[in-house]
Amino acid sequence: MRSPNSGHRREFEAIGTKWQIDTDRELSAARWIAIDDRIELFDRTYSRFRRDSLVSKLATGAGCFDFPDDCLPLIHCYRRLYDITGGAVTPLIGGALEDLGYDADYRLTPARTARSTPIWDEVMTWQGNAVTTSAPVVLDVGAAGKGYLMDIIGGLLGAFGVTNFVIDGSGDLLHRGPGTLRVGLEHPHDASKVIGVLPVRNAALAASAVNRRSWGAANRILHHIVDPRTGEPVRQIIASWVVADSAMVADGLATALFFADAGCLEVLEAEFGASWLRVSASGSAQWSPCFEKVLFR
Repeated sequence: MRSPNSGHRREFEAIGTKWQIDTDRELSAARWIAIDDRIELFDRTYSRFRRDSLVSKLATGAGCFDFPDDCLPLIHCYRRLYDITGGAVTPLIGGALEDLGYDADYRLTPARTARSTPIWDEVMTWQGNAVTTSAPVVLDVGAAGKGYLMDIIGGLLGAFGVTNFVIDGSGDLLHRGPGTLRVGLEHPHDASKVIGVLPVRNAALAASAVNRRSWGAANRILHHIVDPRTGEPVRQIIASWVVADSAMVADGLATALFFADAGCLEVLEAEFGASWLRVSASGSAQWSPCFEKVLFR
C-alpha cells in the first residue's frame, strides 16, 4: 500500500486494534489530541468491553439512554442492514457473542446455555439520539462501528485542511486524495499470502474474515461473525471485501455478505452502491460486476 507522497505517519492503538494514519501534511499536537479525544468518546460510548461505557449501561437494565448526537448515521445504517438481511445483521448480537465466550473478560469459553438474540422492535426503539429499551440489551456495533469511526476521523482531517490521507484501521482503509492504492487481499487461510490485488481510489475498503477473531476446540471452531437466528458462527462464507465511498457502509456490508443470498445481494448493491467480493468455504469466489480486482490462480 502506498502512502501520500511526502507524508507524515502516526501509529497507535484504539478500540482494541492497531491504527495507522498517513497524511500529506503534518498536524499540530493540538489537532492530534482532538482526534484522540474523539476516539475516546466513541470508545466510551460504544465499547461493550468497557465497564464505564454507555453500551455497558444498557446491559444492566431497561430504560432510556441518550447517545451522542452523531450516533444517527450508525444507527440508520444498522437499521437498513437489519431490514435488508432479515435481521441477520443486528447490533443486538452482543449477547450471543458473550455466550460464545467473546466477552469483556475474553473467556473464550462458550456458556452452557445461550441467549436468543432479541428482535429489534420488541426490545429497542430510537427517537432521535435517545434509545428506550424494555429489557437489558447487549449492543455490539462491531459490524459497522470501526468503519464509522474511520469516517469520523476522516471528517476531522478534512476539517483540519488535510485532503490527502490514508486511514488504516487494522487492514480496513479510508483513502482520500489523488492517486491509487494497490491493496493485497489477504488469503483467508494464510495471512502470509494474498489471493489478489485491488486498486482503491478515493474510497473505503473493508474486509472481514473468520480467521481474524477465532477460538475454540478443534471440534468446534468459533469466530466473531455469528448468525443471530442460530446463535452459531457462519460457516458458508469465510471472507469478504467491500469498496464503498463510506468506510461505515463498506464495514457493514462486509459483514452482510456472510448472510446475503442472491436476492439480498441485489438489494444491497442497489441500496448502497458498493462493489464486493466474497469467498465461500469451498474456495469459490463471487464478486459484483464493478469490483476491480486481479485474482491470482
